[in-house]
Amino acid sequence: PFAVEHIPKGNNCLDAAKACNLDDTCKKYRSAYITPCTTSMSNEVCNRRKCHKALRQFFDKVPAKHSYGMLFCSCRDIACTERRRQTIVPVCSYEEREKPNCLNLQDSCKTNYICRSRLADFFTNCQPESRSASSCLKENYADCLLAYSGLIGTVMTPNYIDSSSLSVAPWCDCSNSGNDLEECLKFLNFFKDNTCLKNAIQAFGNGSDVTVWQPALPVQTTTATTTTAFRVKNQPLGPAGSENEIPTHVLPPCANLQAQKLKSNVSGSTHLCLSDRDYEKDGLAGASSHITTKSMAAPPSCGLSPRLVLVVTALSTLLPLSLAETL
Repeated sequence: PFAVEHIPKGNNCLDAAKACNLDDTCKKYRSAYITPCTTSMSNEVCNRRKCHKALRQFFDKVPAKHSYGMLFCSCRDIACTERRRQTIVPVCSYEEREKPNCLNLQDSCKTNYICRSRLADFFTNCQPESRSASSCLKENYADCLLAYSGLIGTVMTPNYIDSSSLSVAPWCDCSNSGNDLEECLKFLNFFKDNTCLKNAIQAFGNGSDVTVWQPALPVQTTTATTTTAFRVKNQPLGPAGSENEIPTHVLPPCANLQAQKLKSNVSGSTHLCLSDRDYEKDGLAGASSHITTKSMAAPPSCGLSPRLVLVVTALSTLLPLSLAETL
């Protein structure tokens, strides 16, 4: 419906922007950040503080399928990737006259509670793991995308570094690092060369065939945090310990993103991102009520049935009589 004539293969990021304009919530909060992020001040490009605040509200309030649709859309050409890079209005929210040292930027981030906590979430939830099928230690793309988008609107705001790759980074470099060069590069490369984050972006952007994925009930991990497992439809459960494993032949495009955003974000269209509440209502309606009534009833092994009681009573009455006759 959103065919672009001069781009034969289509422009998914343009489609996502148009879809946002058709959604009242997305349109409202997108307009709310576009205005301060594009209005120039006397000696400044924009009011950066207001721009950042509006961007945080956009990613906090707008349903994932729209906000992430614009930020993580898959592209085949420069026109699309450049639109994706421009989503957060980087001239205001991202770029500055000079690039600070990344470790100094990190120190600045740590002085602010929101930035400090969200950076910690990013390091935890986007931790790469080469031995993992998904390349993520936590095996959860939803958590990684949520943590990444949470940084947008802070002093640690990341963005695509160019229009030719999925590499992202905050606006900083490692010049003037002195003896801390190795530490600085390690910090910067966690953004730029993060296979977990790149795979999560690709999985959301290319769709990975949403029809073969369904959310499962939360499972407890060894780190004592509750995550959401995903399994291929109609595939039997694996052995113990395999609940969070993601098959290598298919990746979750949307995971359970909507359930992990604010309750008020749930949109009317739930065919892409089902919340836990929707899943319980639609997928487990019959089963859950059955399980509930069964679990609340006394188990059959707790006592004797009425028929069995009668049999035992009759035997206890007849047995003495038989013994008396024998004697």
